[in-house]
Order: sequence, then structure tokens, then C-alpha cells
Amino acid sequence: MGGKCIQAALLGCGTVGGGVWKVLNNNQDIIRKRAGIDIKIKKVLEIDFEKAQKAGVPKAVLTKNPDDIINDKDIDIVIEVIGGTTLSRELILRAMQAGKSVVTANKDLLAQDGEELFGAAGKNKVDLLFEASVGGGIPIIHPLKEGLSGNQIKAIYGIVNGTTNYMLTKMSQDGSNYADVLTEAQEKGYAEADPTSDVEGYDSARKLAILSSIAFNTRVSFKDVYCEGISKITARDIMYAKELNYVVKLLAIGKETDGEIEVRVHPTFIPQSHPLASVNDVFNAIFIQGDAVGDVMFYGRGAGELPTASAVVGDVIDAARNKIMNVRGRIACTCYDNKIIRDIGDTKAKFYVRMKVLDRTGVLAAIASVFGNQEVSLDSVIQKRNIGSLAEIVWVTHDVLEKNIQDALKIIGGLSIVEEICNVIRVEGE
Repeated sequence: MGGKCIQAALLGCGTVGGGVWKVLNNNQDIIRKRAGIDIKIKKVLEIDFEKAQKAGVPKAVLTKNPDDIINDKDIDIVIEVIGGTTLSRELILRAMQAGKSVVTANKDLLAQDGEELFGAAGKNKVDLLFEASVGGGIPIIHPLKEGLSGNQIKAIYGIVNGTTNYMLTKMSQDGSNYADVLTEAQEKGYAEADPTSDVEGYDSARKLAILSSIAFNTRVSFKDVYCEGISKITARDIMYAKELNYVVKLLAIGKETDGEIEVRVHPTFIPQSHPLASVNDVFNAIFIQGDAVGDVMFYGRGAGELPTASAVVGDVIDAARNKIMNVRGRIACTCYDNKIIRDIGDTKAKFYVRMKVLDRTGVLAAIASVFGNQEVSLDSVIQKRNIGSLAEIVWVTHDVLEKNIQDALKIIGGLSIVEEICNVIRVEGE
């Protein structure tokens, strides 16, 4: 390229931003050959200069003023890794309006404001690339948009949050309870001091919104995703899962049926033989079913400095190639349909229901009768433990409508013979 280079700017130099700086500099020779041109970071926006310098960023490159980047006509690519949804949104929109392509790892922003951002990218004929927003270093966005684009995607099952997967793995392997495992995850740095986004499923829901928007070609936002977390999972539920030949995972599930889609995040029993059952600790995996390709699974580290930076830099290389070939925006927003998103009550699954009831004759028959009256078909029932005058009962249903089982449980919960409905967990993947 006659000594020319593509100049980029980095918004934020925290964990991921520092990783991006390192990867671009440490691998610059191979990146030059793969991109067909040198890629250099001209400016780094960061309030904490000392933190950025510890990552190896020279002080001369640092700025606290976004205008130094937005108004610089020599900067072609802006890499956003500051997070949040306010300043990041403003700067991404300004960068695209200034004719710059954007690479981002910001799942929160994409799940909330994706429609606006992709509209701006199309209007300004620039790239908006976001491989790192789901799955960290696992390539999944590009495969969905390109390698699998000849398929009709039927379903997505994802373990896309390392914190909860680590916690459920420890509970399963060690018999630990939820509170102890959460404390351990925080001590190891796998869980935040406020773990709500992870353990209540919000992080997974944002990632599912992004994946489903691509896979099913219709706009899915965070608010559209039904969400339950893992805080109600107990050692008893783990024990029953093993007995029934299941594993408990927090799954992000997207499906298309009869032209309608369902998107939900919740704890799930999956068969021990399912490929996702062996995905343990902080690892992530996304299992996809396509009409032509069949079943495929993408597995790896879903977070961390260098795995996430790997995905970011891959997008930067793509943006640089597109710039020099004058083909920016060649893969536009794929949300060209407006499919109905099903209410959770209209979805189907098998269910595991654990409850405590009075230990007396006729109780099982009375509860089974309520299930039957609400069109909930039962597959099996287990009674293993008595607690004084109470018995612990586990029911497993056939595939039933969510609204039917919820109606049944409302009635059952009000019966004098029922002490407590302890947990309700969906069963998938059979």
C-alpha cells in the first residue's frame, strides 16, 4: 500500500481496551499481511492516563477529549470498548456520522439501541462490527451472518455467561449451595461485587437478543427476552437432575416455529448426552440448529482480556480490508423481517416441578387431577424424602404450554395439602 496505513482510535483502555492495544501491537506483522495494510492506533480516549500507560499506551497517544478522535479525518476506524449505553451511544453515532467505521464489544448498547445504530451505519455507508459482543473470543456473529447465511436457523441454545456456568458447575460437581458458590466466584474474580446482571440472566438475555436478531432476521431487543436467573437453584435440584440423567445450565434459547420466534433465558435441565452438558466452568458455547447444516456448536472462552480482544481485532482487520477495497457496509443489518415474538405463556417445554406436600393418602391423586384438568400431561413422579409430616415430590411433565402449567401451579399452590412449590425448571434438548 505504498507505506500508507489505516489509522484507528480506541475509546477506552480498560481490560478489553488494553488487550486490543496489546494484540494490535504484538501481532502487527501478521495483521499487516492479513489485512493488506498496516493498522495503527492514532488516539486512545481514556480518563485514567496511568491505567492506559500500564497497558503500554504512550502518553502522546492519549486524550481525554472525544473531539480529538471524531474530528480527525485521518482516523478511519473507531473501536468502542468503554461500555455503558449513554456516552458510548453518543460517540458511536458521532463517529459514523463523521464517516468512520465502528467496531464495538458493547452488548448492552446493541441489545437496547441496535435498530438506531444499524440505521446510522447504513445511512452513512460505514461498517458497524460487533463480534466481541457475544461469546468473547468465540466466533459466532460472522458465522451467523456469513457462513450459515444459506440456512434457515431453527434454534439457538447458548451458554453465554461464564459466571453462572462456573457456579452451576461447582454446585453440580461439589454439591455446594448457591450462596457459597457465589462467594467463591466473587473471590476468584468471576463474579462482580453486584452479580445481578449475571445471576439473574440479564447478561445472557442481552446476548440472546443480538444472536436472535441475526438468526431470525427480525429485531429482538433486551426487553423482548423472557428472563429467569439461577438464584433459586438448590443442591436438591442438582441432585434430582443427576438422578434423571440431566445437567442444569442457564440457557439462552431462541427458536422459530411457524414463522414466530421465542426468546427466553432460564435455568434448564438438558440431557447429560447433549453437547452443551459438558461445557463447564467459565467456558461458553453456542449450539445452533440449521435446516441445511444440521447441528453445529461454537465453544471457547466467553470473556477475558485477550479472548475478547481477539474478536475485536478480527473485526478491525475486516473493517480495514473493507475500507481499502471500498466495500464498507457490504453486510448490512439483517433484520429485514418483522416476526411475532411469542409471549412466554405460548411457548412449550417439558417441566420439572419440585414441591413439599402433606404425607397422606390421596395427595398425589389430587395434584395429578389438577394437572390433568389444565391439560398438563405427566411423564413421571418421584417421592424420595419425608420431612416430618411432609413429603417431597418431583413431577416431570411431557411437552406442555407454559400458560397451562402456570395455571395449574396457581391452583396447586392454593391447596391445603401443598406446603410449598419449591422450584419449577424447564427441560430442553431431548
